[in-house]
Amino acid sequence: MTLESFNQSDKHTKAAALVSCCSSERWVAALLEKETFDSLRQLVQQAIACWYDECTEADWLEAFAHHPKIGDKGSLKEKFAGQEQKGITTATDKTIEALMQANKSYEEENGFIFIVCATGKSAGEMLALMEDRLRNSRQEELHIAMGEQMKISIIRLQQLLNMDEESLQPCQLTSHVLDTSVGKPGKGINIHLLKSTDAIWRKISTGITNNDGRLADLLPPERLLPKGDYKLVFSTGDYFKKSGVETFYPEVQVHFSITDDSHYHIPLLINPYGYSTYRGS
Repeated sequence: MTLESFNQSDKHTKAAALVSCCSSERWVAALLEKETFDSLRQLVQQAIACWYDECTEADWLEAFAHHPKIGDKGSLKEKFAGQEQKGITTATDKTIEALMQANKSYEEENGFIFIVCATGKSAGEMLALMEDRLRNSRQEELHIAMGEQMKISIIRLQQLLNMDEESLQPCQLTSHVLDTSVGKPGKGINIHLLKSTDAIWRKISTGITNNDGRLADLLPPERLLPKGDYKLVFSTGDYFKKSGVETFYPEVQVHFSITDDSHYHIPLLINPYGYSTYRGS
């Protein structure tokens, strides 16, 4: 299907196509209200606006319920996620077992399964994310999971319409961690994005740095953060502990303000007894 053929399709065909990207009836209905889209970007912007501004917890949970559990090979074969979780195929039996146990604990704690945009992530990275997110409150997890759902939905829209992401505005907020004590990227570091609401800091997104120390998918493409105060919290203590290195900082918090719709890149240079940060490009 192309964007042109999607625009020319009847509502039943369009609805079926959109459901394959996200199973929220409210979300699908909102996109069907606009008969045609001029570009993938316009479609994604409409999808994001509906998801964040119109949908509620019931709509998000409806979409979550159609996902296979991370690490559940039987579900992967039966449900539509397919290659989105292909990183799982390289996991050891021990990692798969840990994923299934962590997912069970997560579902018991929150009432819905663990949702993560698994594209490009290894099973080990997904396990690290899951173990980290088990520490969050249900309300925090609800908002983190709905953001992950939108990342997945956008990827599926691109695949549905045979379009690449070049036309989309990439993640507004990115980071890069360098461990200056060894001159190497800070890989496998959990990073949390917090927003101040009514003087209370709440997690709204989380991610993990890749092998190059970079995090480029903290937010869905085209998602713009409202103006306000935010924090990036880097789990530096866990990072150094894995290497058997003692550190003075169990975590690093970078407090910053979003003032416009431009790109914000916040690198972190770390060593066991010091760190620095700045606004990069």
